[in-house]
Amino acid sequence: MSRPGHIPHRTCIGCRKAFPKRELVRIVRTPGGELKVDETGKLPGRGAYLCCNARCWEHTLERRGLERALRTTISEEENLALRHFLQKLTLARHRP
Repeated sequence: MSRPGHIPHRTCIGCRKAFPKRELVRIVRTPGGELKVDETGKLPGRGAYLCCNARCWEHTLERRGLERALRTTISEEENLALRHFLQKLTLARHRP
């Protein structure tokens, strides 16, 4: 009998629920100070995780939860880029 593999879990900073790491979106502040969506989960820097629920994203962006988690300030341009990514994510989830 083989032993089941370990599945790492992370907590969404919006709803505070734990999910398998692969089900979450990682936002990272790179060592250079840039804010990026880390689709590979391997970029260096300080990261925070959000689930794919639009309400979590809205709640987190409105209450500056992402800024606290990443210990940085988010510019209006970066905020718009995150909201654009959320729209693409939402559309991709609702396709048949």
